[in-house]
This record gives sequence, structure tokens and C-alpha cells, in this order.
Amino acid sequence: MKRAKILIFLPVLLAFFAMGFVDSVGIATNYVKEDFQLTDTVANLLPSMVFLWFLIFSIPVSMLMNKIGRRKTVILSLFVTFIAMLPPFVEYNLTIILISFALLGIGNTLMQVSLNPLLTDIVSSRKLAGSMTFGVFFKTIAAFLAPIIAAWTVLMFGDWKMLFAIFAVVSLIPLIWLIFTPIKETLIESKTFTFIECFKLLRDKAVLLLFIGILIHVGIDIGINLTAPKILMERLDMELTDAGYATSLYFLFRIAGSFLGAFLLTKVSLKRMFILSISLMALGALSLFIFNTLIPLYVGIALFGLGNANIFAIIFFNAMQLYPTRKNEVSGLMVMGISGAAIFPVLMGLVSDALGSQVGAVIIIAGCIGYLAFLSLKIR
Repeated sequence: MKRAKILIFLPVLLAFFAMGFVDSVGIATNYVKEDFQLTDTVANLLPSMVFLWFLIFSIPVSMLMNKIGRRKTVILSLFVTFIAMLPPFVEYNLTIILISFALLGIGNTLMQVSLNPLLTDIVSSRKLAGSMTFGVFFKTIAAFLAPIIAAWTVLMFGDWKMLFAIFAVVSLIPLIWLIFTPIKETLIESKTFTFIECFKLLRDKAVLLLFIGILIHVGIDIGINLTAPKILMERLDMELTDAGYATSLYFLFRIAGSFLGAFLLTKVSLKRMFILSISLMALGALSLFIFNTLIPLYVGIALFGLGNANIFAIIFFNAMQLYPTRKNEVSGLMVMGISGAAIFPVLMGLVSDALGSQVGAVIIIAGCIGYLAFLSLKIR
């Protein structure tokens, strides 16, 4: 990249990092569950307060983005994310946590809808899939650090919520940087569209299958995020501060997978990369089903991290190529699929409580992998 483009690209990458704050909801939910002695079913409803807003606001945000532009929408998203980190320091109870999670979900919806389309104004289409994966790489770094920072704040301050204070400060950096960074955005032929016009895209079978693919991908992501520590606590009788590192392990290997994907996606066909990713996750699910010792369980979690690292970028890229002149609508629709994180944790909690074991959650995750295997036949 030329120097000028690098200076534009850097705050966008930092915004991707801030996007990863939403993944802290997994470890935060486990701490909230422990603090308030919640069941799996009730605790797994907490992420729904984050990801429900993707279902409600994705299309309105894409409409807003058409009016105010992509950069301004990203700036707004970072501001809402900053505000979301503050309520737990006013008072710590379940209602306040729900408010904080809801604001985090709204801010992340704004960011997810606008950030990838903004990236299309910075990099060429030939490098877009790799650049998206590189953005996910930065997003995953934040997710990887969340459990580590939470454990550190417990040791240093006796309060895991200091994690939110640290993330609040960090979110200000790309917010201020982007305010002073002009970006030339692609002119959009159609400035306005309606809900109905956007949902009509789902009549295209390819768009529908890819949309469900996003639902499934995010279901797996939040599922492992929530379930991995619980599996270690259930099978190895570990404390949460130790078991929480399983989430960091997952995101560490997602970082590695995203980093590799950023380069491999420019060399290897998307279909081949997609099939390889699914195969790794299938092996990971098998490990979580059959093993009861630490190393094999860690290997299974790591395989999920590698396998799930590039799924979103591949699906999103395929969807964006279907309607090049309607990228904002397609982006809004695909990001709505992130609401899958509001659906699958509830299913996992219900099945786990019914079986009295986290095997229930792994069964749901295995079903999700089965759908992605089907979708691999449709990936270009």
C-alpha cells in the first residue's frame, strides 16, 4: 500500500479491534453467571441482549449509512461502544449488565454493518477478501485478550469489570483518529431503499443460504466462547479464572487462522479454504465429544479457532460479489445474520440443562458444522 492509504487503513484496523470487544460477552457472561448464581439457560440469555440488536437494527443502520456515509457510521458505532462500557461502574446488578450488553450490541451492529463496506473504499476488490480477514485478525486479538485481561483485573483489583474500563479507553483511539481522517467513499447510485427491498434479496437462494451461513458461523463462535470454559469446569473441576483461558486459546488460534487466511485467500480458492475450515471444526467437535483430559480438549478448542477464523470473510465476500451495486443493503442483511448469536446460546443452554451436561451444547455446534458442510457446495 502507498503511505497515504496505510494512514487511512490503520484507524480502520483499530476499529476492527474495537469490534472484537463484543466477544468479551462470552467471558463476561461466565463471570455474571458465577456472581448471580444463574442457570445455563438464564446465563445464555445474556448474549441475546447483545446480538438481538443485529436482527433489529442491521437494516436500519444500512439505511442510515446511505444517508450519512460509511465513515460517520463507524465513528458513531465507536462512540456507542465507548458508552456501553460505562454502566457497570454506576451500579452492578443484572439490569445494569443487560443495559450495558444492549448498548454494546447496538454499537457493534453499527460497526459490523459499516466497517466492511468502508474497507471496500480503501482496498481493491482483488485484495478485499484478504483485507477482510486481516480485519478479523485484529478483531480476534481483542477477543483473545478479553479473558486474560479479565483474569488479570480480578488478581490486581478484585474486579473483572475493570476489563470494561480498559476497553472504553481503547475505543477512543480509533474514534478520534477517524474523526480527523477523511476517506473518499464510493458514490452509491441508489441512495434510499426500504425494508421490503432489502428483504427481497433473500428471495435469491444464494443470498438466503449465505445469510443462514452467517447465522451458523456466529452460533459456533459464541457457542465455543461460552461453552469451552464450562466444559473444562465440568470435566476437570477447574475454577473459572483458569477455565477462562480456554476462550483465549480459541481466539489465539482464530488469530493464527485469520493471519494465515489473509495470505492464503490470495493464493487458494475460497471453496478449498472453506472446506478445510469445516474439516478442522469437525475434528474439534469430535474432540469435545469424546475426551475428558486437558490436552485433547485444548487441541479440540484450538481446531475450532483455526477452522472458524475465515468462515465469515468467505461468506461475506461471496455475498458482496452477488450484488456489487447494492453493497450497503447486502452488508446490512449479512450482518443481521450475526443475530444467530442470540439464538444458538439459548438452544445450547436448554439442551445442556436438559442433559445435565455441556455435551448438549456440543451437539448444537455439531449440527451447525453440518450446515456449513452443505453450504460448501454453494461457495464460489
